[in-house]
Amino acid sequence: MDWYMILKAFIVGGLICCIGQIMLDKTKITSARILVTFVTIGCILGGLGLYQHLVNFAGCGATVPLTGFGNLLAKGVISDINSSGFLGIFTGGIKAASGGIAAAIFFGYFASLLSKPKIKKQ
Repeated sequence: MDWYMILKAFIVGGLICCIGQIMLDKTKITSARILVTFVTIGCILGGLGLYQHLVNFAGCGATVPLTGFGNLLAKGVISDINSSGFLGIFTGGIKAASGGIAAAIFFGYFASLLSKPKIKKQ
């Protein structure tokens, strides 16, 4: 087992999450906007080829957070543009992320069946 890689993944993933938590606590930015910001940053850095350096360094510590999802979308679009042309702009990201999207929908639905929702008191 590569303990050094596990440590790097933990630190990088933790730092990304800490940045999100600080943004949530110290600003008036909503969690939805923070989510979109992280995906957009990952997409931009992935499109420029910069995010791959972080993935090579930290592995899952860089691919699991939302920035990694943005990177995956960008890589899918770039790949599909090379194989399908202009249409790849619209299909590449969805093709690349389809497994994760399907899993999120399935497990989200499954969790909704098992949980009992509570209305937040104001």
